[in-house]
Amino acid sequence: MAYRTNANLSLKLQMWRAWLVLGGLVLLFLILIGRSAYLMGFKEEFLREQGEARYFRKLTLAANRGMITDRNGEPLAISTPVQSVWASPADMPELTSQQLNSLAKALGMKPEEVKKKLANKKRDFVFLKRQMSPEAATRVIGLAIPGVSKQTEYRRYYPAGEVMAHVIGFTDIDNKGQEGFELTRESMLAGKPGSRHVIRDRRGYIVEDVTSIEKPRDGQTLTLSIDRKIQYLAFRELKNAVDTHKAKGGGIVVLDARTGEVLALANYPSFNPNNRGRYDPAARRNRAITDLYEPGSTMKPISIAAALESGKFKSSTVISTNNGTLTIGPATIRDTHSYGPLTLSGIVQKSSNVGTAKVALDLPREYLWNFYDSVGIGEAPRSGFPGEASGRLRPWKTWRPIEQATMSYGYGLSVSLLQMAKTYQVFATDGEIRPVTFQKQVAPLPGTHVMSAETAQEVRAMLETVTQPGGTALRAQVVGYRVGGKTGTAKKLQGGAYTEKTYVASFVGIAPISNPRLIVAVMIDEPNAGSYYGGTVAAPAFSNVVAGSLRMLGVPPDAPLNNILLPDPNEPEVKEET
Repeated sequence: MAYRTNANLSLKLQMWRAWLVLGGLVLLFLILIGRSAYLMGFKEEFLREQGEARYFRKLTLAANRGMITDRNGEPLAISTPVQSVWASPADMPELTSQQLNSLAKALGMKPEEVKKKLANKKRDFVFLKRQMSPEAATRVIGLAIPGVSKQTEYRRYYPAGEVMAHVIGFTDIDNKGQEGFELTRESMLAGKPGSRHVIRDRRGYIVEDVTSIEKPRDGQTLTLSIDRKIQYLAFRELKNAVDTHKAKGGGIVVLDARTGEVLALANYPSFNPNNRGRYDPAARRNRAITDLYEPGSTMKPISIAAALESGKFKSSTVISTNNGTLTIGPATIRDTHSYGPLTLSGIVQKSSNVGTAKVALDLPREYLWNFYDSVGIGEAPRSGFPGEASGRLRPWKTWRPIEQATMSYGYGLSVSLLQMAKTYQVFATDGEIRPVTFQKQVAPLPGTHVMSAETAQEVRAMLETVTQPGGTALRAQVVGYRVGGKTGTAKKLQGGAYTEKTYVASFVGIAPISNPRLIVAVMIDEPNAGSYYGGTVAAPAFSNVVAGSLRMLGVPPDAPLNNILLPDPNEPEVKEET
């Protein structure tokens, strides 16, 4: 059975559908207009940034890091221009196997490494290889691969290598200071990078600059107080002492007694800052500044100076050392020899523990603490070097009699080598402590008087006797110059107790005695070749450094050329107490 369709009904259905489609289109059109108005009214900045990102690039222009020089203008750290090759994966077409292999070969890399760096197509910038030679970078750019460019950077170079490593420090691959003065003077040396705004085409080539180039501002030059020649000499003698005595390590400090300037500071073992490979942590230790040790007998002149300054003692005051022992409670202090009665000068020359302890115990604890504090014990040297150690000096109220006695000859307190060199200024400058500095000075910085000139001169005379027959440091003598100083041999703590197997040997001295110009402090950690006394291990390095340095500085001799005094061959050499 057939049914007839209604033509009018069919027409109405078709018109309804048409209007529905038309309405939908109008609605979509209105939504698009509204969205466009919203984006243009509220997201204009975002759209502009997205558009510029397709063709606009900002290139950084590296600043030349400031040079570091010694006091005479000799370069210690300089920056050399190098090229770094970078790419914009977002602007690069897919590389063919031939292009990838050619690029990898020119970069000195494996194709897989290059492919991995270029894998993220959303990145606008990635370094392919940094700090290449200009010739090698030019060969890479010569491949004409779209999206690959080069830029100038600077690599730090240290002409003195390991000799100056602990003072200068080093920078990382981004030329930021990591240690030493490269770190502490970062803002001064770094400068300010410039910029260049460019337009790139779809193949990654630069079309034009869109703004004026902002030039980089180079870093400033830093002039240190270090004398490069004296530094080389100090490092050489320190290395020789450590190697000869098979020691764990060592440090040396050379101060200008008149100004407080550091003329040399070296540590061994050291490292080469030009080698960006992995550094041995032990070699990077700045033993002279950050490491602490018990000073041993080098503390005795300070204790004797305190006694003289108190007015209770004179240089000629005689102290009985009995039979070389002093019992305090359950503990006994010993000298290796029985010296009998000694003057204060004799106590320093013979390095008597018993004599020094008896003098210290006759002084009030608070007075002794204040004196130690006034000469810098327990206080950081404040030289401006990062990581300075302040040492350890416990409050006087906690001192027991045995501790007051042992501190007087260098046990129970700790110092850094730089700190000890600074402390000996009082004997070289007639009682004045001046700031220690690594920067070259036009004039000496103002100091602080901490003892009378008479006391300082008396102790300086005592220090000279230490280097003469009857003293503990005959090997510290220097041809043509009068010198003085004090040896130190301290047992090291292991497991909470002092051991007879490991020692710190040291010597701190002044030259020339008649008109002090240099203070030299030497510390050798754990000598292990038989001898461990400061007079035999550290004093020879002092002698060689002083001899060379005074001649370099043009200091006239204050003694005849035959001034070296040898001990009586029939008498054993005097060695300081431990």
